[in-house]
Amino acid sequence: MTGRSDQQGGSSDPTALSGLDTVVIGGGIGGLSAACHLAGRGANVRLLERHDTLGGVAGRIETEGFRIDTGPSWYLMPDTFERFFSAFDREPSDYYDLTRLDPHYRVFWKDGDRIDVPDDPAALPGLFEAYESGAGDALESYLDMAQHAYEVGIEEFVYRDRSRFRDCLDPRILKAARGVDLLSSMQEYVEEYFEHPKLQQLVQYTLVFLGGSPHNTPAIYTLMSHVDFNLGVYHPTGGIASVIDGMADLATELGVEIEPNTPVSAIEPHPDGVLVSTDSKTHTVDRVVSNANPYHVERDLLSPTATEYGNQYWEDRTYAPSAFLMYLGVEGEVNPLAHHTLVLPTDWDDHFEAIFDDPQWPADPAYYVNVPTVTDDTMAPAGHSVVVVLVPIAAGLADGETARSRYREQVLSDLATHTGVDLRDRIVFERSACVSEFADRFSLPNGSALGLAHTLRQTGPLRPSIRSSAIDELYYAGSYTSPGIGVPMCLVSGEHAVDALEADATAGPIGRLVSPPAWLSS
Repeated sequence: MTGRSDQQGGSSDPTALSGLDTVVIGGGIGGLSAACHLAGRGANVRLLERHDTLGGVAGRIETEGFRIDTGPSWYLMPDTFERFFSAFDREPSDYYDLTRLDPHYRVFWKDGDRIDVPDDPAALPGLFEAYESGAGDALESYLDMAQHAYEVGIEEFVYRDRSRFRDCLDPRILKAARGVDLLSSMQEYVEEYFEHPKLQQLVQYTLVFLGGSPHNTPAIYTLMSHVDFNLGVYHPTGGIASVIDGMADLATELGVEIEPNTPVSAIEPHPDGVLVSTDSKTHTVDRVVSNANPYHVERDLLSPTATEYGNQYWEDRTYAPSAFLMYLGVEGEVNPLAHHTLVLPTDWDDHFEAIFDDPQWPADPAYYVNVPTVTDDTMAPAGHSVVVVLVPIAAGLADGETARSRYREQVLSDLATHTGVDLRDRIVFERSACVSEFADRFSLPNGSALGLAHTLRQTGPLRPSIRSSAIDELYYAGSYTSPGIGVPMCLVSGEHAVDALEADATAGPIGRLVSPPAWLSS
């Protein structure tokens, strides 16, 4: 089983990869997804994770009765999780419980204004109309287009792998994408619907999930408003880490051998496949799927002659923000903070400029506060709350102890001023994370918390490829490849990596030369 195929799309055949020996590097969302799909198609799978727990940035602090998600905390696009588990004749409810949130989130603006974004989409037009005459009707039109963009995006660019330019030479894309703005920025697009800056913020804040700003993210990502307003916001009991636990349980059920505390030190081509070296052992396998990002792999794991991008490529990328994070265990309740709370200046352009244009600690930050104990009392001891504060900041910022301490005081003071919640005398547990942790613990370039921003020049086939050009037997999953950033996208990326691996492994040397693009046979 050697060579590359130009086909894409895998199978549900549980014997399609029977006998194939594989290694998955990294137990984040993409790696766990890939491991499950490999095992579900009959491959022998060993997952190597360098840390003592799985999940990557989607980790958990568990101490003194507190259970705190260290990374993602929004459960969005539930259909994507249902699709993943259904591939193995399971359901999410087999592994964790979900609560639908109402309100989805609360917004405090720093001029004293405050709103709740309700779970009922029918209540939204009235909310918008209160800020701008005609905005209610405009929102309905906007969400119609957002739904269309979502349906096109999810079917044509998420669930179908478009990671190569040839995959985009598909006439069905032009037909499906009629009416979808593919070239404007989100800011340009949103201004056509709403004049009030607060309404523009409400339909754009989800760009944080994509690592972009209103000025550098393509308008097609208006689809996130459909995700936000129409599909619902959920909380898995125990936090996102419970989703990781569920995926790990599924992987074990499928026969995946999971080895924590096993960092990979080298990946090398071999006549019998590929060598994967750890501190204690070398594995010779047929294929490798890396959830470790390609920046780290080519700099630290491949030989200098086997790299495919090079330093200049990585220096020229636009990185999604890093983050200043405070993980807090707090005595008592923290009303009026909601499960998800946004604290926003009325003009957030300066904050985005401090991330993308003139990197510095934002002087008047926009930030997110997660209080999962509003919904889930399993995440803290009785009489206590979990509070996580996340401030998006520029990747690559110097984040020494002095800078962190100063910014901690600034943000906690800002929170007290604009929400009325002063936590400073009630904190019983505290930990922080910032640029250094993302760079050192997870080998993420410039300490970005998310990966490559979804700019027009870093979307679809313009992201690093699923298929490595350095070693034919090496594939990538995770946020650095397609479909991109976010827990649902990483979940799908593992499937795409295995689809590509299966197509290449089963085509044979002749098939890979003559096989047409997948869209010609679909």
